[in-house]
Amino acid sequence: MRVEIWSDIACPWCYVGKARFEKALEAFPHREAVEVVHRSFELDPGRAKGDIQPVLRMLTKKYGMSEAQAQAGEDNLGTQAAAEGLAYRTRDRDHGSTFDMHRLLHLAKERGRQDELIQLLYRANFAEERSVFGDDERLVELAVAAGLDAGRVREVLADPDAYADEVRADEREAAELGANGVPFFVLDRAYGVSGAQPAEVFTRALEQAWGNRSPIELIQQDDAEACGPDGCAVPRN
Repeated sequence: MRVEIWSDIACPWCYVGKARFEKALEAFPHREAVEVVHRSFELDPGRAKGDIQPVLRMLTKKYGMSEAQAQAGEDNLGTQAAAEGLAYRTRDRDHGSTFDMHRLLHLAKERGRQDELIQLLYRANFAEERSVFGDDERLVELAVAAGLDAGRVREVLADPDAYADEVRADEREAAELGANGVPFFVLDRAYGVSGAQPAEVFTRALEQAWGNRSPIELIQQDDAEACGPDGCAVPRN
């Protein structure tokens, strides 16, 4: 079974939702048969790489709330994150473009290190003091920690077209699926879960998706040759 997760590194509920989903997945009896793929979704598409500002300023401008309201929201998110065992800085975080991070996540997917990188990016953005925005070497450090080659990472960051099509394809697909916010979880292209739901909701979704998988209908002749664990059928005259 495949679970696809559309998310953005700048999305705090994606950070929390990933932890809740993984709690359900860890207890799922068929965990080893579940493939998890992370898909790109930018909350602020088109934002310039150098356009970086404090989170509170971004929130007050984007949502028309007061600074006190924005800070209360951050404090609430800190409480929600802590309940999932996640560190979360409720003060002095910044906000910027996540496009380069998504491009690196597609590189990491090719190398089988996507989950490692996205977790490091989340933690760096939400829990650590050093910013992940506007600093390519910071992204190189995190990618190397996830198991990627530093030289290849620098090549991708230096070429704005590298993996750009893959990011945009993910975002178009999200729109086609009706996802206008993240996190958005799609199970076997049959079930969708929107938002950072409690772990219990993800448990029910996994169980339902697993139980409703359609068996493959085989169309074959009994004497058709094939290969199996014991070798291949040998043609006879």
